[in-house]
Amino acid sequence: MSQLTHYTTNFKKQIFPVTLVADQVSNAPNIGSLFRICDAFGVEKIVFCGDNIPVFGRKMTKTSRATEKFVPFEITADIHAVISKLQNDGYTIISLEITEDSKSIQTIDFSKFEKIALVIGDENFGVNPETIYESDVVTHIDMFGQNSSMNVVQATNIVLYEITRQHLVAK
Repeated sequence: MSQLTHYTTNFKKQIFPVTLVADQVSNAPNIGSLFRICDAFGVEKIVFCGDNIPVFGRKMTKTSRATEKFVPFEITADIHAVISKLQNDGYTIISLEITEDSKSIQTIDFSKFEKIALVIGDENFGVNPETIYESDVVTHIDMFGQNSSMNVVQATNIVLYEITRQHLVAK
């Protein structure tokens, strides 16, 4: 059995109605990784919110492996304007954060949402409380160790996998 390459895989290219909203994610390698996983999971767009977001530069492009050339993105300062526009465009706003009322990703039927805006937060502080309040759904990943958080990119990977898996099964 031989290993397949980027050019010989039989994966079907697909774009899902999912926009990733990254609030204050500012670590260049994390940004590069977000581009890469958004390409892998067929995310339609990334919106980076905040000031001084290092979307270009050696550290980001080293991690992205050129996927920033294929995944549409924009940078804006005001996340609240982005959330409002996405809601007006029919997106369900889903924040990835552990709160008293958040629901496990295992209990959410993501396939029932026509369009999803997945909000992820700052590497140190997560999704800001105002954005959580503006969200339609707040979800978390069940964790079974001592730590109550994981890297923002790892968490985004898990949720995007579950969203796209459910959308494929529902077809």
